[in-house]
Amino acid sequence: MNTLIESTVDVLRQRIAEPAPKIAVLLGSGWHPFADQLQDAVDVPYADLPAFPLLAVGGHSGVLRVGTVGGVAVAVLGGRQHAYETGEADGMKGAIRALAAWGVTLLLQTNAAGSMDPEMRPGALMLITDHLNFSQRSPLFGEPGDDRFVDMVNAYDPALREQARAAAHTQGTSLHSGVYAWFMGPQFETPAEIRMFKLLGAQAVGMSTVPETIVARHAGMKVLAISLMTNMAAGMQAEALSHAHTMATAAAASQRAVAVLSAVVQNLKV
Repeated sequence: MNTLIESTVDVLRQRIAEPAPKIAVLLGSGWHPFADQLQDAVDVPYADLPAFPLLAVGGHSGVLRVGTVGGVAVAVLGGRQHAYETGEADGMKGAIRALAAWGVTLLLQTNAAGSMDPEMRPGALMLITDHLNFSQRSPLFGEPGDDRFVDMVNAYDPALREQARAAAHTQGTSLHSGVYAWFMGPQFETPAEIRMFKLLGAQAVGMSTVPETIVARHAGMKVLAISLMTNMAAGMQAEALSHAHTMATAAAASQRAVAVLSAVVQNLKV
């Protein structure tokens, strides 16, 4: 095992008295109030975890919080390092592998995304059913051995998606389903690129999630992912796109999103 991962697991075992939770929730933009739902929480800054990255994007706290939601133990990651920050897709590789080594078996990802579906307006929630790795970057570049050839069929676990859909229904929310296109960024997409993504079968676009899914599947973890639509994609309406706009829309929709996420966590069978 990598020394940084071993050291990280040691820190977690020292700071967290209980066994590792089975579920880790990775919070994207607009989802961070979920961390406030945790009871009996213990915070560990990413800076104290050798395998975790340092974060430099607004709205990402850089704290791992471990506690319970409705009696379900969960580890909550307060943000991710994006590929656009370094040009590499492996920013979260050490963190996810450390969580797997600690005993986490499910990575539940959240993100903010742009909608390419006219029926899926800002504030809507979408279960990711599959993805397009348009950037064609992998966090597994340079990995040795044949296990780097990871099967990505059903990377977003179908049974967990159905459990999530049922949980959202209890909150009076219907979850959309669709394909997520990963665009590396940091610039937003052009209208021409959005038209191409739509032709390729994608319903949402964003700058995260796909590298973390690849790492998690390589580590043997199950993956579930939910996108919060914060805007219509480029060219679909007149508004100018910006990170500030993304954050403002995400904040306005966060209460409902967090309620759904809390219900989902409590309903998952892992």
